[in-house]
Amino acid sequence: MTLLPPISRRDALRRCGTGLGMLGLASMIAEAAKADAVTPLAPKRSHFDGRAKHIVHLFMNGGPSQVDTFDPKPKLSEWHGKPLPAGNLRTERKTGAAMRSPFQFRRYGKSGIEVSDLFWQTAHNHIDDIAVIRSMQAEVPNHEPSLMLMNCGDGRLPRPSFGSWVTYGLGSENQNLPGFIVMCPGGYPIVSTQNWRSAFLPGAFQGTYLDTQHTEITKLIANIRNSRLSLDEQRRQLDFVRKLNEQHKAERPEDAALESRIQSFELAFRMQTEAADVFDISKEPEAIRLMYGAGTHGRQLLIARRLIERGVRFVQIWSGAGQPWDNHDGLEAQHKKLANDWDGPISAFMTDLKQRGLFDETLIQWGGEFGRTPVAELPALNGRDHNHYGFTCWLAGGGVRGGQVYGATDEFGFQAVEKPVLVHDLHATMLHLLGFDHERLTYRYAGRDFRLTDVHGRVIDELIA
Repeated sequence: MTLLPPISRRDALRRCGTGLGMLGLASMIAEAAKADAVTPLAPKRSHFDGRAKHIVHLFMNGGPSQVDTFDPKPKLSEWHGKPLPAGNLRTERKTGAAMRSPFQFRRYGKSGIEVSDLFWQTAHNHIDDIAVIRSMQAEVPNHEPSLMLMNCGDGRLPRPSFGSWVTYGLGSENQNLPGFIVMCPGGYPIVSTQNWRSAFLPGAFQGTYLDTQHTEITKLIANIRNSRLSLDEQRRQLDFVRKLNEQHKAERPEDAALESRIQSFELAFRMQTEAADVFDISKEPEAIRLMYGAGTHGRQLLIARRLIERGVRFVQIWSGAGQPWDNHDGLEAQHKKLANDWDGPISAFMTDLKQRGLFDETLIQWGGEFGRTPVAELPALNGRDHNHYGFTCWLAGGGVRGGQVYGATDEFGFQAVEKPVLVHDLHATMLHLLGFDHERLTYRYAGRDFRLTDVHGRVIDELIA
């Protein structure tokens, strides 16, 4: 056996190079990781100064029709009841004749953007603050994968939701409330909790669901109050349970589910005092409550304003359980009812944000998982099928350059033909407005650095003020 010659302490230090420094760095990283595990939702800095601090996602699940809301197509009136010219419709589904919109479009604001009567209040009061994207594209004409794509950046594989990525990257400004809250009246939408899952991100970043058909706090949030123990007694009980969990975790340091459980217990305890206040809209002045209206969506949006006012990072508001906008027939009546429920409250919400100085720091997204065909699905000419080739969403607030239309569909409103925007592009742009380089907001899992936009996405500079 060959023995290595002895070396001096100085030689050892020289040969180690930055070894001791790396030991120090490893210690710092371990401490940072420990602190992050204790308070995973603590506020964090983004890659650069972003314009937006919060996101409110108004999800019109089911797929609202772009040609009946924000993308006027007068050509459909000319072709109403007739098959479209060959080559103007490429769809996997059986379709019928062209169907004109039953709604009138008008120009609004200094920008003169055309919007249908369905959203006249929002357009009349705020169109110059809105960037209407008329060239959105999804991947398939099916609800489940399109919902996953819009919410999680992938239509097939389990991935963290947009809200989870945002709270992972920014944390939350309020440690007594969840950083990511989801409101959907009447139960879960299609594919339920997958829409707001954290997947392989720590469980603290998953969305907290509220069934906003209820107004009583005990029904809105299950188990929000303990009828048997006082707060002091609960605190002692929780400290004891936490001590046991910490001992259990010490033997299993890689158990993310156990850490999430510990954090969930702590957050649930803290929510007892703050949640009861934030969801009690009776504390709002009567004039504000009247402005939002008495309907479910007005109440949801007023709660959303109270949440972001208290530092909640991401609020997602759904139209309701199932797919309310999925109007294969009876579109005129159904779209009119749905838009009537949303239009006034959206306008009130944006006005309220402006009055409180919150509009410029709140990024608002409106839209569904796809759009609808310009042709009727049935011979009766009263409904439209799914369309992922070209549809509309809009952004406002939070650094968005409003008063513009970006992109265009063809003359019938079927396919994006000018400046197509993929869902990954939308996500990349929204992350940029929050201060993130979408290619650098990553999480290491299974030997790979994952991100919301996967290997796609580009920031659309024209949408940024």
